Amino acid sequence: MSLHAQYLESFLRSQFYMLRMDGPLPLPHRHYIAIMAAARHQCSYLINMHVDEFLKTGGIAEWLNGLEYVPQRLKNLNEINKLLAHRPWLITKEHIQKLVKTGENNWSLPELVHAVVLLAHYHALASFVFGSGINPERDPEISNGFRLISVNNFCVCDLANDNSIENASLTDSLSELEALMERMKRLHEEREDEEASQEEMTTRFEKEKKESLFVVSGDTFHSFPHSDDMVITSDVSRYIEDPGFGYEDFARRGEEHLPTFRAQDYTWENHGFSLVNRLYSDIGHLLDEKFRMVYNLTYNTMATHEDVDTTMLRRALFNYVHCMFGIRYDDYDYGEVNQLLERSLKVYIKTVTCYPERTTKRMYDSYWRQFKHSEKVHVNLLLMEARMQAELLYALRAITRHLT
Repeated sequence: MSLHAQYLESFLRSQFYMLRMDGPLPLPHRHYIAIMAAARHQCSYLINMHVDEFLKTGGIAEWLNGLEYVPQRLKNLNEINKLLAHRPWLITKEHIQKLVKTGENNWSLPELVHAVVLLAHYHALASFVFGSGINPERDPEISNGFRLISVNNFCVCDLANDNSIENASLTDSLSELEALMERMKRLHEEREDEEASQEEMTTRFEKEKKESLFVVSGDTFHSFPHSDDMVITSDVSRYIEDPGFGYEDFARRGEEHLPTFRAQDYTWENHGFSLVNRLYSDIGHLLDEKFRMVYNLTYNTMATHEDVDTTMLRRALFNYVHCMFGIRYDDYDYGEVNQLLERSLKVYIKTVTCYPERTTKRMYDSYWRQFKHSEKVHVNLLLMEARMQAELLYALRAITRHLT
């Protein structure tokens, strides 16, 4: 993240606030919730980090044996952890009512908002960790099973000189870059020429949403069994229930319908922000600053080109993530997503956002081959924040409905 210093500062401020500053939840609980969230994606890097923090802040060591050792109240977060991580559109006000009205184990609304912010933050951070190759890989030779492999094989020398291009494919990737810039230019011109009708805009969104369900990576089914068969080790599985529950089963069976969430009916700016601030002071401002920061972050460069307005590209990345979660912006033409995001990039976005534990170095390398490593980290920041915001919108909408 330090490749993007302005963003990093904003990220650390909000993370510090939710973990360390005054807030509704006791410190050890905050770290335990982070562990539960990271475990949904088997993110051992984050789990290990928060196991240490949990103990340092006075957490009860026995809880680390797994969920059956924690108070019922924390255990009750299981369902919302699972839905937020994989299918946030299923969260209803009934889930909220169940948590706030369970007698002696009930959650106050400020506590619940704090918990939801932590869950969404750590689900999204797991996307960043896997997308940037930071998770330690398993090594059966070593007693505790882990070693940090040179940043998960994203060769450190590449990171140092901010460059990950093999010369062989240079000409291909150069022409890919030129073609992308050409499409951006054309879209700019078309925007000025014609306005698509509302019906046409709706159709384009529904088409993109439907197609996004069937975007799967070429290597997904060869190297990764279906999630039910994925071997999840006990150091992770002890913190979750129903490990087989994921995003992908939903598309595969094709029987569930992903409803459309019309963004203007419940926006972060007009609804989510004020609710969060009311129930858990200041975090709303910090999150808002972080969302704006990542959305507007630009160096006006694309690989070797300078003075480029990348707004259109950043918006396509952000909106495509929301599209996979069913969130639609009325004023956005989803035809642009198709023009700007090539298939290998869509595969990467879908994997990092929906099942980050399956991200491979090959996927990371296969899109935008001409771009610098720092630009790809920038993509990961956008995906992470878009995902966090999508989860928060669904959870906060359910809390608002519970309140009205």
